[in-house]
Amino acid sequence: MRRISDIREQADTWRGVEAKLGELLELLDLAVTESDQELGQAVATDVSVLTASIDEMELGLALSGEYDRRDAILAIHAGAGGTDSQDWAEMLLRMYLRWADKRGYAANVLDIMPGEEAGIKSATVEVKGRNAYGYLRSERGVHRLVRISPYDSSKSRHTSFALAEVMPEVESNTEVSINPDDLRIDVFRASGHGGQNVQKNSTAVRITHLPTNITVVCQNERSQGRNKDMALKVLESRLLEKELERKAEEQAKLKGQHVSAEWGNQIRSYVLHPYKMVKDHRTGFETSDAEAVLDGDLDGLVTAYLKETMGSD
Repeated sequence: MRRISDIREQADTWRGVEAKLGELLELLDLAVTESDQELGQAVATDVSVLTASIDEMELGLALSGEYDRRDAILAIHAGAGGTDSQDWAEMLLRMYLRWADKRGYAANVLDIMPGEEAGIKSATVEVKGRNAYGYLRSERGVHRLVRISPYDSSKSRHTSFALAEVMPEVESNTEVSINPDDLRIDVFRASGHGGQNVQKNSTAVRITHLPTNITVVCQNERSQGRNKDMALKVLESRLLEKELERKAEEQAKLKGQHVSAEWGNQIRSYVLHPYKMVKDHRTGFETSDAEAVLDGDLDGLVTAYLKETMGSD
């Protein structure tokens, strides 16, 4: 029903644009006939507003996938490179949390594994809001950072990598079927970020799906039951994403396309030295305002990706 409502809303919006365009054409004819410059300028202003509205609606068409309007599960993993990569993973986590806040989304950190010296080894975040998955799927892949390492006494330039995984939340029990006998559930004491107040009790939960060997951990909630529920939610999303990847690989093989490995070529580079630039290698979009991007200003990058892939997903 929600899907039907969304389609009806989109159709009504486009009809409204069509009607507005007809009105503007009539006013433009009148302005030309009457040589009315003031009316002509008013029409030009309205056309600019309408054009911006159409651009926004075009982006909406790029978010018309089956799962795009859903909430998302975002997972970040530090790559090889020790402390620098773990620090980079934490920078990415901060970037996405800021982005979610700017969009008015609710972001809940479900699990986080701190690094030995700094940063994080991994983190899992639930992002709730309309089109959260549709927007965040543009971030799926390897992110590369080039900078002067703050952890290198020689102040040399380092390259670090981190992986972002993005999964749609499962909304129906019929989408993913999990046999309870296929699960191994372990409980342990929470530790690190979010676990300081629950050290005395075994509230953290680790669930392993034996057929696929997928392991999910949740420890940021205060109760074991709540952590178990959230871990199951993440497991369902991982299994759904695994099925979507399998279907995508089958389609790619039929089309003769190359399917890159998970840790294949990076999707985006963030360069902080010797110059500042963020470049998306899939779309060619780039910006010199790297600080703004790392502070959560991802709209340009996300929009470019969605328009580039419109109709290909």
